[in-house]
Amino acid sequence: MTWYQYIWAPGIWGNPAVHTAWTAGTLVALASGTVGVFVVMRGQSFTGHALGDVGSTGAAGAFLAGVGALWGFLAAGAVTGGSIEWLGRRVRERDIATGVVMAFMLGLSALFLYLVSIYTNASNAPMAILFGSLFTVSPSLQPALLGLSIAALAILALIYRPLLFSTATPEVAQSRGIPVRLVGLAFMLALVVAAEEAALAVGAILSTALLIGPAATAARMARRPGMAVLLAAGLAVGNIWLGILLAYDSYWWPPIHTGWPVSFFVTVVSLGMYAAGGLIQRVRTTVREGGR
Repeated sequence: MTWYQYIWAPGIWGNPAVHTAWTAGTLVALASGTVGVFVVMRGQSFTGHALGDVGSTGAAGAFLAGVGALWGFLAAGAVTGGSIEWLGRRVRERDIATGVVMAFMLGLSALFLYLVSIYTNASNAPMAILFGSLFTVSPSLQPALLGLSIAALAILALIYRPLLFSTATPEVAQSRGIPVRLVGLAFMLALVVAAEEAALAVGAILSTALLIGPAATAARMARRPGMAVLLAAGLAVGNIWLGILLAYDSYWWPPIHTGWPVSFFVTVVSLGMYAAGGLIQRVRTTVREGGR
């Protein structure tokens, strides 16, 4: 192989698994990046992290029941999201409720993953659930991922203005008749979809790499919420594309013919983007202060 082929490995465009990974990853990234901006603005990063983690409970349970992992992720996310909203009605209570529910659901996850390893022959299932495996996503899941991503984006489009208002000044929004509680519930629904799709793509443990990383970077670089949303979606898509490319290329890296996981590269790219965003922000601040 030439040096060029180590960067752009041969056969990538003719590989069906890569096509599926790119399609599924793009759909997931669009939803995760867009929803993630409001997760960062509302200070709900811990909630987003918890929803991704507890998805492992549903995915492991779904595997034991012979059901698709995606539906298990969504079921666990819906139960957890609903519990957090019900138990944590105030902002201070939300983190406490998130921690309590998360601990219980992760306890179930430990039990289900143990049962998977004991009673099934799928020894790689726990790894796939916890750390993702985009190259093994079934093409039959693409319509479901498309519908879920569209639903999450549609919810955000419908509640965009009241969500933005209630995020910035919840007390003022409530005094002006905006149903803050209802808006929060609608946003939680979109967050559940985005978090669990991200968990399916890059694993339950690493889902925040797509949900929080691009959004936090966009929040550093963009001055307006609308621009931050567009930038976060673009960064998330770029992140997943680069992660897939590097994972495919790594088949030719040491150790040869082994390959590295997509989720690893997604987390690396996410960290690099965030660091670059911080650097750009500092340069802007320096230039602005120097011009005064």
